[in-house]
Amino acid sequence: MGDDPKRLLDTLWRMDSPRLVARVARMTGDLGSAEELVQDMLVQALQRWPVDGVPSNPAAWLMTAARHRAIDHLRQRARHGERGREYAASLDEATGGPDVNADDDIGDDLLRLMFVACHPVLPVESRIVLTLRLLGGLTVEEIARAFLTREATVSQRIVRAKQKLREAHVPFEAPRREELGERLDAVLQVIYLVFNEGYAATAGDDLVRPALCEDAMRLGRVLAGLVPHEAEVHGLVALMELQASRLRARTDAAGAAVLLADQDRTRWDRTLILHGLAALDRALARGGADAPYTLQAAIAACHARATTAASTDWPRIAALYARLHAVTGSPVVELNRAVAESMAFGPAPALARVDRLAADGALEDYAMLPAVRGDLLDRLGRREEARDAFERAASLSRNARERQVLLDRAARCTAA
Repeated sequence: MGDDPKRLLDTLWRMDSPRLVARVARMTGDLGSAEELVQDMLVQALQRWPVDGVPSNPAAWLMTAARHRAIDHLRQRARHGERGREYAASLDEATGGPDVNADDDIGDDLLRLMFVACHPVLPVESRIVLTLRLLGGLTVEEIARAFLTREATVSQRIVRAKQKLREAHVPFEAPRREELGERLDAVLQVIYLVFNEGYAATAGDDLVRPALCEDAMRLGRVLAGLVPHEAEVHGLVALMELQASRLRARTDAAGAAVLLADQDRTRWDRTLILHGLAALDRALARGGADAPYTLQAAIAACHARATTAASTDWPRIAALYARLHAVTGSPVVELNRAVAESMAFGPAPALARVDRLAADGALEDYAMLPAVRGDLLDRLGRREEARDAFERAASLSRNARERQVLLDRAARCTAA
């Protein structure tokens, strides 16, 4: 294991850092110092294990070492008189009990960490990078690459987020019952945004980034295990697993986009589909039938159950989108509803809905609005208007693969 220290450190960080940071943060009350202490402890492990040998239970060794590192930190702060009484009390609590019980309540610590990283006091961008860093175990370089930004920008967001949490005196705790709804929504939103960026990258040369989808699904499953009574958590897990089941079929060998109707459904991941359908059943059993993520999962389930594109239950999908729009009021949902209605009832009435959306202006810079409009016009034989719509959509898209698909559609309209 000592032959490649960097790879070992990366593996340890990705696998064990969330629970280690969570435990140390609870003991110290400081998220920033907790991450630094855990990183120091992992470096110590890399120095010692090649010499002393890998412990029989590496996870227990790491947890005990992290606990001792936190105790040393608390003692040092108490010695320097920094909020001495408070830290002395923390130290008494931290040192009580044998090490063997160190991970008895680690699920609660992870839950606290998740809610702190996604605290509403932080901007959404900061919640995302902090969650990926602390709970996803991603390096700053990986986060920057995933969202096509500079490493310095990501580092600054992480530092500022920790500072903001410290200045706002955000406690390291899960929210009270009366606060759970608002705070849980923030956590789910972050996980959903991370998954969406992996499933349909907003910019860059790749259409999909499966690693981001994996990170989001892992966070969702952790959250579902920590709050199993929350229907929308299961709804989000179902949505992600059902959507992710199509990842392998969304691109061809060259990385070009493959539209849903043209996908090879034998490449869909049946295991993920089964897991997603089971998670959807759990969401429905907990009363989440009209919750946004559960409704989206139900739509994804319609696609997953269809063995061919022709057998897709488009009338049901259109009805589900209507229910989803009634709940969210989202213009994007209304656009997707128009697509479903065009498949169920024809392009003409759907085009009227899209034109109303265009007149409203809420989706003025959203590439999919002219893309959908172009598709409907093409199906109605209005090729010149369709070409203009596809070219407009291509000009708005920041993803190279998506842009090429739209330009190809425009070229076919010109040829026709």
